[in-house]
Amino acid sequence: MNIGDRVRLVHGREEGIITKFLAGDLVEVEIEAGFRIPVQKREVSLISPEEKNRFRTVPAQNTDAIKPRHSEVVANKGLYLAFIPVNDREMTMYIVNNTDWDVPFSVINGSEPHFKSLGSGILKARSSQKTGDWQVKDFESWGVFTVQALFSRLAFMQVRPPLEKKIRFRAGTFFKTKQRIPVLDQVGHLFQLDEENIQPEKLKESLTEKKVEEVKPVLEKPETTVDLHIEKLTRHFLAMDNAEMLELQMKTFNTALENAVAHGLDEIIFIHGVGNGTLRTEIHRKLGRHPHVAFFSDAQKEKFGYGATRVKIK
Repeated sequence: MNIGDRVRLVHGREEGIITKFLAGDLVEVEIEAGFRIPVQKREVSLISPEEKNRFRTVPAQNTDAIKPRHSEVVANKGLYLAFIPVNDREMTMYIVNNTDWDVPFSVINGSEPHFKSLGSGILKARSSQKTGDWQVKDFESWGVFTVQALFSRLAFMQVRPPLEKKIRFRAGTFFKTKQRIPVLDQVGHLFQLDEENIQPEKLKESLTEKKVEEVKPVLEKPETTVDLHIEKLTRHFLAMDNAEMLELQMKTFNTALENAVAHGLDEIIFIHGVGNGTLRTEIHRKLGRHPHVAFFSDAQKEKFGYGATRVKIK
């Protein structure tokens, strides 16, 4: 399981792309463009390219066909160098593209003024290219590998900055990375080229700001309509990932509901939006088990569509 892999949620119909590995045996999965959720590794299964092609439906020639509601989820991360053992003396090196982008690339070995080109070309999405064979006995003299890459798609897209990555491998870490390699589906040593470099100072600062923002006072008089759109709850939503957004939205929902029950309100409306339905599903799950909820339904469809829920309190 690697960055860029397409996966399916075991206990749901959602499909998405792995974008990050989290602590506690969790992975971050993007199930809709810009919407990411944390999932236990055991709760997702890989979608092989063969399965995707075998069950791909042929679009009907019908101008009235229903268009998908959500924008396409695209794997933006997942460019690797991989070394696959031929035997105990030799390894074959590949550049692997586990993204949905075409990648013009160049792989260079050595340092100035003695550079040697190992390979160049255009890596199609979900493809790989061999860039040389390397002797294990010469590991300490392999030197520096430089990878330069651009990113292109035949679609409307944002311009991505070019990538340049320099790597010098150390024996202490190189031989500890053996795992299954995406695209090639073989076991070897894998190194991600496009991983994000997190600056600890900025991360600490953003987490401190978010913690301060999330401490909200209990309302003396409960509102009868609560807007759970994230931009209504915090100014720092751009610094939050989707799991943190959902956590804050559910915390606000729980506080508002308990406050409404405590103050004897007959009903309360929660505006959650349509989106991909994750927040709505979580809210309905909580309401279905709450002892003080008589029933709940879509609220004022002519005003909110399916983006709000009316809760009748016992």
